[in-house]
Amino acid sequence: MAEAKPKSDSIKTAKVVKAPKQKQVKEAELIVETVPMAEPIESIIETNEKEVKAQAKAGKRSAKASREAEAKEEKQERKAKAKEAPAEVSKTAKKPTRPKAERAGKKYREAVKLVDKTRTYSLGEALELATKTSTTKFDATVELHINLGVDPKQADQNVRDMVVLPAGTGKTIRIAVLAEDDDAKAGKAAGADLSGSEELFAQLDKEQIEFDVLIATPAMMSKLGKYARLLGPRGLMPNPKSGTVTTDVAKAVNEAKAGRVEYRVDQAGIIHLGIGKVSFGPTKLEQNASAVLSSIRSAKPASLKGTYLKAGYVTTSMGPSVKIEL
Repeated sequence: MAEAKPKSDSIKTAKVVKAPKQKQVKEAELIVETVPMAEPIESIIETNEKEVKAQAKAGKRSAKASREAEAKEEKQERKAKAKEAPAEVSKTAKKPTRPKAERAGKKYREAVKLVDKTRTYSLGEALELATKTSTTKFDATVELHINLGVDPKQADQNVRDMVVLPAGTGKTIRIAVLAEDDDAKAGKAAGADLSGSEELFAQLDKEQIEFDVLIATPAMMSKLGKYARLLGPRGLMPNPKSGTVTTDVAKAVNEAKAGRVEYRVDQAGIIHLGIGKVSFGPTKLEQNASAVLSSIRSAKPASLKGTYLKAGYVTTSMGPSVKIEL
């Protein structure tokens, strides 16, 4: 019986210990009910749900992979919010672009003062003023720019022609003639720098281009077809419209040496053409410009309705433009 008493005592002790535990639990429940939570219960549940989803998606992935997955989800959420949010208007207003007269150098700014932008000059006055306002140390090219009221997308309004400048271009032109036998000899006698077929084809095979104008006879055009990708982008492919495919080789060489130029309207309906050098002087430049304008007027499309010659300007390399009367 002495051994049984400790058992009863231990049982009583267990009952005594159990009561305080229940009391502590009740006190803890009261504390949870009375003390306000730092975060709403909804946010805690949402956070727990995200963690559970992240763990479920992660599976057996490493901690690094889990972090990358979480970062990817956050990035997608930011993109979704950015799409829903209206675009914010930039508070910093962009500064307007300054005109060229203010951004250019001192010489150009001084030259611009000589040109009255509100006035339209005659051709002779404009050319004289253009030569005075040339700011370069080298012999600058005088350019003519004519804005036409044509639609270049229409085949019959694609203005294109060639003209021989009376005073020449002021450039040293290298001419090559692709011909055989008598035609090759005639081209060489007329002043061509290179005339023949074998030597010229040997240079083209090596992609060596040592000429500015290429003149060919109709019989040689079939052999020149494989070099179209080499010559075409450089504007050197012979063409009947430009007078570089002809049976009269000597005449073509003489015209090219004399200053024959080709012009063509661009996608914006504008013709750009160099008509000589500043060293020519106003008189020779006016002769060349008159020849070009006469050719452009004669090339007016028959289907065009409305104004043909809209505006014209003359300028020099790196110089200010001068508006001319048309």
